[in-house]
Amino acid sequence: MRSVIASFAAGLLFGFGLLISGLANPEKVLGFLDLAGPWDPSLALVMGGAILVGILAFSIARKRTLSLLGFTMKIPGQSQIDKRLIIGGLLFGVGWGIAGICPGPGIVGLGAGKIQSVVFVAAMVAGMGIFELIERVRAGARKDTSYRGSVDSQIS
Repeated sequence: MRSVIASFAAGLLFGFGLLISGLANPEKVLGFLDLAGPWDPSLALVMGGAILVGILAFSIARKRTLSLLGFTMKIPGQSQIDKRLIIGGLLFGVGWGIAGICPGPGIVGLGAGKIQSVVFVAAMVAGMGIFELIERVRAGARKDTSYRGSVDSQIS
């Protein structure tokens, strides 16, 4: 129950932070991304602040084995930059640039009843579903290949 309350509180704090900083406003985000027009640099300060808080939080978390709620710490370990990461980052950036919305602000806008957020979240969920289908097909293809390889080696 503590984890549910902590998750709710963290989500609420994150949502308020998005609202206060302007990151939930697609026009403000597009103003930040529009370098050729009237550029709004204020979101760079918000992002810089978030990065500093993240660096501090991760440096503390790496030294701990348990979270403040007593759960095992699970810190991402992947540090390799590969083709999938680059393609995913590019897709995220293009989507953010077109819509002015990313997942967090999309959920905030959904809660506010904004139609563009409804469309965005529906497209995001559809994209996650397509990704999941592709991953299952890829996993099935790897399994079939490894199975055939093991059978071929047993025959010869």
